[in-house]
Amino acid sequence: MSKPPTSTTDSTDHAAERLRSMLVAADSLTLRVPGIKAYVAGRHVVTSDGRLRVELPTRSHLTDHLAQQRETVAMVEVTDLAPTPVRDRVRGRGTLTGWLTTGTDPTGGDQEPVVALDLVTAELTVDGRTTAVDPEAFATARPDPLAAAEADLLCHLDHHHPQTVERLCRLIPARHLQGVRQVRPVRLDRHGVVLRLELTGGDRNVRLSFRTPLLHPDHLGHEIEALLREAHGCRSRRVG
Repeated sequence: MSKPPTSTTDSTDHAAERLRSMLVAADSLTLRVPGIKAYVAGRHVVTSDGRLRVELPTRSHLTDHLAQQRETVAMVEVTDLAPTPVRDRVRGRGTLTGWLTTGTDPTGGDQEPVVALDLVTAELTVDGRTTAVDPEAFATARPDPLAAAEADLLCHLDHHHPQTVERLCRLIPARHLQGVRQVRPVRLDRHGVVLRLELTGGDRNVRLSFRTPLLHPDHLGHEIEALLREAHGCRSRRVG
């Protein structure tokens, strides 16, 4: 039998990995310095030593600011949004603070300036609970192997394979399906798939865990098939 569905709140041990994973796939990322805010999603990368590096537009208020002040306190805010059309798309929020320094001369012609955040503090908020993330743990954590592809995988599952989602629901105890109007996949990581059960009075997330945490994206198909084989042996339930 599979493990029973669980809530998706992250433990302290997983917070650093979750935050790194959020940054890999972030489509909502804000960089703040005193008096200035810049939206930098898609222009960022976390280096192997845990520094967040951001390419800034050649002409921007932040670039002009750093041309005169080569180092400044800064805050980065990242929002983890579910790619599937669910009612509450915010899956988590992260905040990183530290010192922002320039890696290239902001006045260096057409070359886009690169800035780096030396992390001092970090926090992750999931399901209303905020966890402090140690900078050293953040630096050594590795993002989830599915992080970069998760959005495409979830949307493909939701749009093209609703029957697969329905079959996976057979692994959920009947008491959790009472009053459910719709089920959508809302998260996918190395530990399993998370389904959103939409109810009239409020939604619920349940996790269907893989037998073994994934080490590589190529292992995903095998684990999904294992869940479906297990679901095949369960009594069919109608959702909705």
